[in-house]
Amino acid sequence: MLRFGVVEFLIQSAQLLEVSPIVKYSALSLFVERFYPALSRFKDDDTKNWLLHPIRESNLQLFALVSIWLSSKIHDMTPLSVEVLKSFGDDFIKEQHYTKRDLLDAVLKFEIGTSHIAFIMVDELLSQLKVIARVGEHVNFEVCMDVLDLLYEKEATSLLYNSPCFLAASILVVAYVISVPAQKWEFPILPWVKFVTSYKEEEIMCCVRDILKHIFEPQADYGDQKLN
Repeated sequence: MLRFGVVEFLIQSAQLLEVSPIVKYSALSLFVERFYPALSRFKDDDTKNWLLHPIRESNLQLFALVSIWLSSKIHDMTPLSVEVLKSFGDDFIKEQHYTKRDLLDAVLKFEIGTSHIAFIMVDELLSQLKVIARVGEHVNFEVCMDVLDLLYEKEATSLLYNSPCFLAASILVVAYVISVPAQKWEFPILPWVKFVTSYKEEEIMCCVRDILKHIFEPQADYGDQKLN
């Protein structure tokens, strides 16, 4: 019911703000497919930031407006301003008063912008790997991007994008499996990824196998010997 009410708020806000259909539906996609699943996983003790402590309808309404704002910035020649969104929130979010700073914090502190996507995280992990091990030079970033493309194309793998950092860690391992020469396999890629991301090796291994299965299908077990 909470999700339904906030989605309804987003739709009504888009109509009142008179945004174009592409802005409206892009905002719905951003909120429903990305922001709401991520935000709804927060527990009260997971964050001390008052914007999500506790999680309530007014907090989510703020993020719905941010979805419209970001979508407008992508699609409109003259996007909605933060002042317009702030004034709109004052009129239609009844339980809480938000400042322009709060709107910006919703984008920056909760990584709603494009900094929190798997592509950038893969690039950052690979850069770290190159610093600490020569084997990093053999991991082909083009392979990472090809894997991302394939996963975007397959509906069955869409759930992986709910955790961009975990997906990035798994893709880096997949790229290692595919592109590193056999004589360089001795690098402990799984223990290293576990160290820098804090994910369990078993979880990463499971995701890597799923990704390889989607890429190669019958050859999915091909990379097992290289992972350990």
